Amino acid sequence: MNVASIYGNMVRKNIADRSEKAGRQIIIGLDLETLLIRYAFDKRIPKAYQYLNYKGIKLVADALKNPSTLAYTNIFAPVEILQCFGLTCVSMECLSSYLSGFYIENTLVDGAESMGIAPTLCSYHRTFLGAMGAGILPRARFGVTTSMVCDGNVNSFRALNDTFGVPSFIIDVPHEWSPENRRYVVLQLKELIGRLSEITGKTLDMDELSARLESENRAKTHFLSYVEKRQKHNFPNTLTLMIFQLFASHLNIGMDWAEECFRRMDEEIDLFPAIDQKRILFLHIPPYAEPTLRDYFNDSDRIGISVWDFDLDYTEMLDTAHPLEALADKMLLNIYNGDYSRKLDAITEMIRKYDPDGVIGFCSWGCRQSAGGIQLMKKKVLELGKPMLILDGDDVDRRNCPDGQIKTRFEAFLEELGVPTIHEKPKEDLPEAPSRKQNPKVDYSDRVLS
Repeated sequence: MNVASIYGNMVRKNIADRSEKAGRQIIIGLDLETLLIRYAFDKRIPKAYQYLNYKGIKLVADALKNPSTLAYTNIFAPVEILQCFGLTCVSMECLSSYLSGFYIENTLVDGAESMGIAPTLCSYHRTFLGAMGAGILPRARFGVTTSMVCDGNVNSFRALNDTFGVPSFIIDVPHEWSPENRRYVVLQLKELIGRLSEITGKTLDMDELSARLESENRAKTHFLSYVEKRQKHNFPNTLTLMIFQLFASHLNIGMDWAEECFRRMDEEIDLFPAIDQKRILFLHIPPYAEPTLRDYFNDSDRIGISVWDFDLDYTEMLDTAHPLEALADKMLLNIYNGDYSRKLDAITEMIRKYDPDGVIGFCSWGCRQSAGGIQLMKKKVLELGKPMLILDGDDVDRRNCPDGQIKTRFEAFLEELGVPTIHEKPKEDLPEAPSRKQNPKVDYSDRVLS
């Protein structure tokens, strides 16, 4: 067993009866991880990613210690506004990923289901709601989500408000852009600003919001430059670190450190030589803990994810003179919002622009967005002359991510790309995910959701 799973077992034992202690153990674990990253990081990983990893984990640890300045969000919320009110935005998907890193996601998922949460709901949401039900996550000051992309967000944030007492705000984003729909979203943003003023006692400085959008534009310029260079240079990373980019590109965009992170990436990649690596366009969130994908993608010279659709969900520069309208456009014109044809068009554009060697689409358990149109996507990708692999699994709950099936299909895809497969490579001694029968019994039924 590795250190994380051993520590996770300590946390797991306290979840049912000593939830406050379990919550403290999670924060301590994150603090220890920040020290490890700062003083004993893998030197093969670029310094820009070291900086990103340190800032991401420290931000979450500090936010959990200070719930009075913590806001639970999804990754598409207008975090720039919340930042102006002194709030730190942490998404439920982010927290669920960290809890999975402690190997306790199965306990929390089962706990959520004992509350009445449907087993077909996305595992990110069940893990988060299970953690709230267990009392190991603090009551945040506020919660904000959008109706776009994920059909689970609205109900999950309603539960956050109604069951767990975290005042939450849901932004209804129409499927199409129009002047009327833009005004409709702007009105909701103004209402959100009023709610935040009531809760925090602060007023919004519109000049500060515009300045954050200016920083966001600079960060985006650096990042798009980096993505162009990434098609010619290998920039070693891991699946986990790739997902960490969401800290800078979504949850903290507009912050100085996010701009600094992308500036470093844009500059540091020039120091890495060009390499003959098969480049993958990845669709949806990679299962960072899946053993086979981790073995092949982490710090690999042979194959790498050079384009990720979440990184490029909205690439336009923001109108800093009209910040609320700009944020409305950012949501309305996101490639995931509205009809699936918008995503088909966006992926077509990425393939034509970046010319990847292949495409992988991951359908995570409970995510209708990732699975609903995947066959349409494969048809389009094949028409563009690129091979595509569809994988099924779970980004969070290891019990729903069968490595044997993924390994067979993935290595067949590698052969199609001409990439040598790994034969009999010793694997890290990771524990098997406990089955439901092995999992300690949990019951949060006193918090049944209506």
